[in-house]
Amino acid sequence: MVHPVELVLALLAVTVALALIARKLGVAEPIFLVVGGLLLGLQPWVPGFRIDPQVVFLLFLPPLLYAAAFRTPWPEFRAQLRAITLLAVGLVLFTTAAVAAAAHYLLDLPWAVAFVLGAIVSPPDAVAAVAVTQRLRVPRLIVTILEGESLVNDATALVALRFAVAAVATGAFSLAGAGWEFVLVSAGGVGVGVAGGWLVYRFHRWLDRSGVADSKLVITVTLLTPFAVYLTAEHLHLSGVLAAVSAGLWIGNRCEEVFTHELFEEARAVWEWIEFLLNGLVFILVGFALRQILEQFGDTTHTPRELAIGAAGVCGATIVARLLWMFPGAYVPRWVDNRLGCAGPYPSWRSVTVVGWTGMRGAVSLAAALALPLTTEDGRPFPGRDLIQLLTFAVIFATLVGQGLTLPLLIKGLGVSAVPPPRTEDADESEREWEARADADSTDT
Repeated sequence: MVHPVELVLALLAVTVALALIARKLGVAEPIFLVVGGLLLGLQPWVPGFRIDPQVVFLLFLPPLLYAAAFRTPWPEFRAQLRAITLLAVGLVLFTTAAVAAAAHYLLDLPWAVAFVLGAIVSPPDAVAAVAVTQRLRVPRLIVTILEGESLVNDATALVALRFAVAAVATGAFSLAGAGWEFVLVSAGGVGVGVAGGWLVYRFHRWLDRSGVADSKLVITVTLLTPFAVYLTAEHLHLSGVLAAVSAGLWIGNRCEEVFTHELFEEARAVWEWIEFLLNGLVFILVGFALRQILEQFGDTTHTPRELAIGAAGVCGATIVARLLWMFPGAYVPRWVDNRLGCAGPYPSWRSVTVVGWTGMRGAVSLAAALALPLTTEDGRPFPGRDLIQLLTFAVIFATLVGQGLTLPLLIKGLGVSAVPPPRTEDADESEREWEARADADSTDT
């Protein structure tokens, strides 16, 4: 019997090995980690284990979202807020409906159950997409939109999933009630995040003035921050995702006021190491999950051929829905702006195509599928639970591996790239400015 600690250490070692091979082959690490985890997990000599979805939601999600938000410049995020909202809210709901229709008509799933599946697979995981796009040096605008979308879309999908699961359990659904609660949960999560970010910001300023803190203590505070705001929001039945994102945006765009340049660089090194470990583990666990799903799969109402057709249809609906949404979502608002006298440039169709092809799903969808309840409120087995989990894995694998491997070819074929500017004396000057601003802020207070 393998001890859990030994298993975690073994997974970390495998993560490092697969990451090294991926870099040597020039393949995005998330893709290679999922494939490697899948192949290893299916081997009979590898010990099996069950993935606790709460570990993904509580251990992986808060720090990864917080770190991504911390790095996102607020002016860039705000400039693309409309595009991000259309993707993170409008596209998520549109994909939910498209996937639900495919599952209902191809696999005869009840509408409520089909919407559960749609909500689970609707949010793309931009970690893999950003890993590919950054390696190929696509324009910063694309990266900003993808990162901004990933910061918000999980909240939309998880709220939609909550209502879909409730509809399955109770057989009732109120669109007006769902809309109102969505606004309340989202606004409350943002409020908790901003309030928590402000408190942590003031705490950092106090530590800086008091002189009692060192880098180890300050970095530990930064590590605890995303968990604190996430758990607070979740216990208040608000969006922990938006709380972590809001806190990251709030603190990240004021970091020069509380961190010296040397401390920031030291904290960034720690965070980059943690992000590497968490991202590596979460993607390799996605690959290992297939064994768990197959071992508990008990659907006997569909033949293998029907399952294959249904899986292909659901995967196709997931991919096509994003492509269908992208062009109207990109061009119609600009057309309206021009009609109202607010002239603005239309985005390049090449860039729109690249963003449309980056709808890769990941760990959040998997954790949501595994977290489905075993029974409904009246004690009945949750209908279609095993099938939903199998289809979710099919969507993750098809989008992550299929789109992930072809995305570099698409980017190169369309010529969507940006060469980073060379380092100049301005970069050194910005570092000196960081220190000067931090010293000025500390003396002013």
